[in-house]
Amino acid sequence: MAEQDDFRRETRAWLEANCPAEMREPMHGESDACWGGRQAVFQSEAQKNWMEAMGARGWTVPDWPAEYGGGGLSAAETRILKQEMAALGARNPLMSFGISMLGPALLKYGTEAQKKRFLPEIARGEIRWCQGYSEPGAGSDLASLQTKCEDEGDHWLVNGQKVWTSYADKADWIFCLVRTDPSAPKHKGISFILFDMASPGVSTKPILLISGSSPFCETFFDDVKVPKDQVVGEVNKGWDVAKYLLGHEREMISGMGLGGDGESLGAALRERLADDPVLRTEVARFDIDAMAFRAMSEKFIDELKAGQAHPAQPSMMKYAGTELNKARHQLVMAAGGSSALEWESDRSKGGKAAREWLRTKANSIEGGTSEIQLGIIAKHILRLPGA
Repeated sequence: MAEQDDFRRETRAWLEANCPAEMREPMHGESDACWGGRQAVFQSEAQKNWMEAMGARGWTVPDWPAEYGGGGLSAAETRILKQEMAALGARNPLMSFGISMLGPALLKYGTEAQKKRFLPEIARGEIRWCQGYSEPGAGSDLASLQTKCEDEGDHWLVNGQKVWTSYADKADWIFCLVRTDPSAPKHKGISFILFDMASPGVSTKPILLISGSSPFCETFFDDVKVPKDQVVGEVNKGWDVAKYLLGHEREMISGMGLGGDGESLGAALRERLADDPVLRTEVARFDIDAMAFRAMSEKFIDELKAGQAHPAQPSMMKYAGTELNKARHQLVMAAGGSSALEWESDRSKGGKAAREWLRTKANSIEGGTSEIQLGIIAKHILRLPGA
């Protein structure tokens, strides 16, 4: 179509003019990602400028409505933008749980005031969010959560604990599941609430993983006062919001299976594979699986935006993406041989392959365990008897 061709040319020209050369280089892990927020620490002026340029244009969230800070692009235009960014090697300008999880939930369940207050800040990278879901006694059985939220008339009072809260020590705000009616059945009486992590009574404690580092924290709430208008959706019906958000979280986690820079694993490991035909075959098989997964992902996103996706499809995507990401790092370790086991040098430079390989083991747990995802697939997609 002529309109799409024109959009592609204009997009390519804008990206060429505005994407700094430094932001066209492959990322080297999570440490290279830009998270924004009021405590943002940018690795370079180029990273800051790239986030701000894309945010000002609404292209950090190209398919969100323009009135909420998005680009207002159609599905076809959004696809073209992603294709042109990939062709240029342009990095994702902003990693954000606000974009991948909270934003879609606010667009569906938030009040107009909540949308106008939070969504533009998310789009511009001015606010960083964390997710308050799992608790010490409520992981896979999330609906058993016990964090208490009491109605004090002019405010809510929150008390309890969350665990595995990714980047809680760096986040500005939290979207949190709390129990507002302890007498109701466990899937009822839950509310979805937003509050500032700088609120009195909020504290965090990092959790160390086997990889030697971790994004995870324990998070504690002691008599935290929250304004009444910061509940998303209806009071006591937060489980509906929680389930919708989990679908988007699983979609986000599934995307890790494709790696961060779009380069095939075979191309990335070309020099190491020259003398090992068996490993070369395994890497080629992985790249074929990755291409199939990318095609499935694009189909799912189109179906999701058209309201035609199966409700359990995010579980399929999450499980497949998890296994693909684990396989990717297993092959990187195999290709690296004994040198990939190096561990003792500076974490920012050495031990990268081993640490990232160990980190992938958590993919099978975060966002819902693989066993839970397989159970959902068996029951709701395959409709197996007794599932």
